[in-house]
Amino acid sequence: MSLQAEGTVKKSLMGMGTWTLVTDGQTYEIHKGAPDGLLVEGQKVRVNGEVRKDVMTMAMVGPVLDVKSFEPMG
Repeated sequence: MSLQAEGTVKKSLMGMGTWTLVTDGQTYEIHKGAPDGLLVEGQKVRVNGEVRKDVMTMAMVGPVLDVKSFEPMG
């Protein structure tokens, strides 16, 4: 499922540690292989990606988001 979302990138210590995108209503786990520059704690971004229903993770903090592109906000 394609997704456009705005939120804040955060590091989660769940499992072995993972990166998340926290939006107003949902927390997504950022899938491995994220674009360079995305994984910055506290960065506010607008992302385009795909929610991967075929992927499970150890952290299980939310749906897995395969980010295709992003744009920093502010």
